[in-house]
Amino acid sequence: MIRMARKVLLLLTALLILGSAQADESSNKKKVASGKARIQEAAESKADKQAKKKNVAKKAEPPAPAPTLDNVSYGPHPKQVLTFWKAETEQPAPLLFFIHGGGWQAGNRMSGMAGYVPAMQKHGISVVSIEYRFIEEAIADGVEPPVKGCLHDAARALQFVRSKAAEWNIDKTRIAAAGGSAGACSSLWLAFHDDLADPKSDDPVARESSRLLCAAVTGAQTTLDPVQMKEWTPNSNYGSHAFGIFKEVDGKKQRDFDAFMAKRDSIMPWIQEYSPYALVTADDSPVYLYYGAPPALGQVEKDPTHSANFGVKLQEHLQTVKVPCELVYPGAMDVSHKTVQEYLIARLTAKP
Repeated sequence: MIRMARKVLLLLTALLILGSAQADESSNKKKVASGKARIQEAAESKADKQAKKKNVAKKAEPPAPAPTLDNVSYGPHPKQVLTFWKAETEQPAPLLFFIHGGGWQAGNRMSGMAGYVPAMQKHGISVVSIEYRFIEEAIADGVEPPVKGCLHDAARALQFVRSKAAEWNIDKTRIAAAGGSAGACSSLWLAFHDDLADPKSDDPVARESSRLLCAAVTGAQTTLDPVQMKEWTPNSNYGSHAFGIFKEVDGKKQRDFDAFMAKRDSIMPWIQEYSPYALVTADDSPVYLYYGAPPALGQVEKDPTHSANFGVKLQEHLQTVKVPCELVYPGAMDVSHKTVQEYLIARLTAKP
């Protein structure tokens, strides 16, 4: 009897242990399942948030208004086209000439037009936004330095627009340029460069002026001199591509600032020709410079390519020749116009 009782006790103990193990296993499975559910829920929540952000971004950038004329060619290259939005005015209208950004390697002429076109047309200002050859396309065309292709395309487009003044009801004496980043640099280049008009040319477009009433830009690179950039902002790394200076990494072309510095002296004539800072003279157009963060001269910057240091040094330079320059950034003093659009409207609608 005692032996039998022991066997029964052992059997019951074994059953209890087995049951406990199965319960633990079931509990663990539930925990794992619960954990997976929480992970999946978190992932879906994150995905939902990202989707909402994308939807907000899409809503924030609606399509541009329908243009008066689109894909108007100003030259033989497929990228040499522009879009025109005509303001309904009895008298010839002032014009905003817009050059999109993207490092002369990306972007398109519709960027920002959803905001600019209605704002300008509300004040009787017509708008043109241009495409132009990128660095790689200029290289393919044999242009040296390649940035010449980008900048001279902008100048040609401006001259073409002036040649259409009567047909498009434009006041060719009131044309202002605007753009961001590389488009800002291009706008400043037009503002400071000597007039490219050739009065003796057989080409009526080439006889038109390339000068501006003013330029209002965002995040502009005001110099393409690597030494100046390093002095102003020590972690500068922009500009080599403008002169066709690249290095190959994993079979892809990348900008090479070190090689840019090494070749600086040999390409100095190019730097002086295509750097806005180097072209400044007393007869230049007034400019408005906007930056999203305050300057920090001589310090490492989070975004050295769009640093307000560029603006500070250009403003100092322009002051020496008494060319008006309004510099705006968070915390800036003596701000007369809070935004690029406000400045453009004020200048383009001012009475002569």
